[in-house]
Amino acid sequence: MPGMMGNIQGWGMWGPMTMLFFSFFWIAVLVLIVIGIIFLVRYMRSYGTEERRAQETPLDILKKRYARGEIDRKEFEEKKKDLI
Repeated sequence: MPGMMGNIQGWGMWGPMTMLFFSFFWIAVLVLIVIGIIFLVRYMRSYGTEERRAQETPLDILKKRYARGEIDRKEFEEKKKDLI
C-alpha cells in the first residue's frame, strides 16, 4: 500500500521521539509524586509537634522556666500558687 511506506518500523503516527518524550514525561510525573509525598510526610510530622506544644499547660511552661534558671525558687512557688 502506498500510504504504508512511511510506516516501515511499525511506529504508526507516533515517532520514536514522541515515545521518548512520553517516557520522560511519566518519569517526571512519578518524581513529582514522590517529592509531594515527602513534603506531605514532613508537614504532618511538624504539625504533630506544634500540636503537642499547644497542649503544654502553663504549669509546664513555669517548670521549664525554673529549670532553665529564668526564675528563682521563690518566684516559682508564687507563680505556682497563682496557677493552682
